[in-house]
Amino acid sequence: MADRQKAASQARALLLNEYQGVLATQSVSMPGYPFGSVAPYCLDSDGQLVILISRIAQHTRNISQDSKVSLTIVQSQVDDIQTGGRLTWVGDAVKIEDPVAAERYYSYFPQSRSYHETHDFEFYRIKLVRARFIGGFGEIYWVNPEELLLTNPFAGEVEQGMVQHMNDDHQAAIIQYCLSAGEVLPEGVTPKMAGVDSEGFHVLIGERIIRIPFDVPVTTAGDVRKALVAMAKAA
Repeated sequence: MADRQKAASQARALLLNEYQGVLATQSVSMPGYPFGSVAPYCLDSDGQLVILISRIAQHTRNISQDSKVSLTIVQSQVDDIQTGGRLTWVGDAVKIEDPVAAERYYSYFPQSRSYHETHDFEFYRIKLVRARFIGGFGEIYWVNPEELLLTNPFAGEVEQGMVQHMNDDHQAAIIQYCLSAGEVLPEGVTPKMAGVDSEGFHVLIGERIIRIPFDVPVTTAGDVRKALVAMAKAA
């Protein structure tokens, strides 16, 4: 049990530290063969994957015929990919109209707002059935939804308000969080907070997303404020 809990924790950390994966669908043009394509993602209020894909894309046509898909996430910045973490999220892709999920996605991928408006894109939620996590050689586990999914207590107006407040009034603190995390900020690029959850927050540096965890999980907006203040003082 302890090993499974550890694997689920590591799988969730991988999920939160990366923001794109390989989407595999069942090919309509080549029946019986899987079709892979790259898809950025973020998590919705229930911790499910949300993607934004074009109506004319091959994978969208495939999903319309068979909603069973997977999205494989691979740990980046490792010397040997075989020793890095990998998570295959297996689930059912369902088209959604969820303003909260949409705004959260736009916060992570600002450029996608215009894609959605001008290129006929639609949001899909990939509802998790089961996940396969590989933490390295010999560390291989099936992870169930109840072990991996975690509700975001702030999703919606609370999260949007916190993000806007930090970006409008505490830009210096966000810069300090990035520097303390070992990030090098390109000249002329202003980092912006993208999202907050109970375990940490994401920051946009240009179009790159980084993850900064809290020392301990938080459950209220007040807890978030305390954690951010403490991090700024410690920097």
